[in-house]
Amino acid sequence: MFDLDNTLVPWNHPDLPEPLMQWLELARKHGFEICILSNNSGPRVREFAKRAGVAYIADAGKPQTAAYYEAMNKFSASPEETVMVGDQLLTDIHGGRKAGVYTVLVLPIAKSEWWGTRINRQVEKLILYMLHRKFRFSSPVQKKEFHE
Repeated sequence: MFDLDNTLVPWNHPDLPEPLMQWLELARKHGFEICILSNNSGPRVREFAKRAGVAYIADAGKPQTAAYYEAMNKFSASPEETVMVGDQLLTDIHGGRKAGVYTVLVLPIAKSEWWGTRINRQVEKLILYMLHRKFRFSSPVQKKEFHE
């Protein structure tokens, strides 16, 4: 499962970049099933998912778990077989953890975001700072490269 905005593409960005399309094709070739799980509106997510050739759930209501379970049911996948990749700790990652799936927090692709997300980012910064101090984990990787 992937969040859409600022995880796969910048917020409300309509285009599907060629490197992303290549990566999605490579992932499918290796047997991965992909579903976009987004809190954004149906039309925006539907159009993007259609162009990308992937399943989607729009208006997902993350961090509530219903959409995570719906996505797993689409693919008959268990939480142990599922990963949620997203750029927001309070929605993507928190919801994924509540649903029992593996989670991967990535850096946002762009600075442009919905105003509610900008508020969440301030809370996330504080949480990540406290976690970093307590557990001394490394900073996120900031390289943006495509490897096959």
